[in-house]
Amino acid sequence: MSVFPIPEFLGGYWQNAFHLKQHLADFAELDYDAIDIKLAAGQKNLAEIGRRDFDWEKATDFYREKVGEAYLFELGAWHLSSQDYIGQTLLLIAAQAQGRVLDFGGGIGTHTIGAALSPQVEKVIYCDINPVSLKFVKQRVSLLGLEEKVVCCDELPSSESFDTIICFDVVEHLPDPSQQLLEFHKKLSPEGKIILNWYFFKGFNQEFPFHHDDPQIVERFFRTLQRNFLEVFSPYFITARCYKKWTDAE
Repeated sequence: MSVFPIPEFLGGYWQNAFHLKQHLADFAELDYDAIDIKLAAGQKNLAEIGRRDFDWEKATDFYREKVGEAYLFELGAWHLSSQDYIGQTLLLIAAQAQGRVLDFGGGIGTHTIGAALSPQVEKVIYCDINPVSLKFVKQRVSLLGLEEKVVCCDELPSSESFDTIICFDVVEHLPDPSQQLLEFHKKLSPEGKIILNWYFFKGFNQEFPFHHDDPQIVERFFRTLQRNFLEVFSPYFITARCYKKWTDAE
């Protein structure tokens, strides 16, 4: 149970993790024993695919065509083994997200679900280029009865704007993380906020061969972040942060 106050609409997460394991079993048409085997091997299998197939010049193709269901089980294992941490990211969303929300690179959809449950949120746009993740999240959203509040897509119309953008465990995978921050800045409403984290690290044993760790790319990312966004304090014990849109000329 969380040490922080939990809004009533998020209470179910600490009991059932929004039914993630059951959703994985239903989607993969496997029993729990088989799901446990896939979850246990999730990070190793994805790392092997990354070492074999990942190329920064073809990063989009890698996530769209190569990772397949491996990402479901890598992310599923991380979420299920880190339930309190993920829960705190949901509390951060509950405290800060409002209006039209974009979940960019939304993965297995837990943050989309958390945002959609918030009464302050009007609509959530889940966006992920992995077709397996997209299909899985559509099924999760349907099972939870959230179809009217969630739209799932694999790319965004250029004219879309948002009051809140969520982006967890994504920017370190992008060819140009700084440019993505600037795109977020353009897509945010004048009082908009982003909620995001990053992990510019390939792991002590190269567990994450598809993460950026180049010092110049990382420094440019932080300089871009500091010029365009101002941090909003939150009390949660997590690496995720909330920022409001601004420029350093203000």
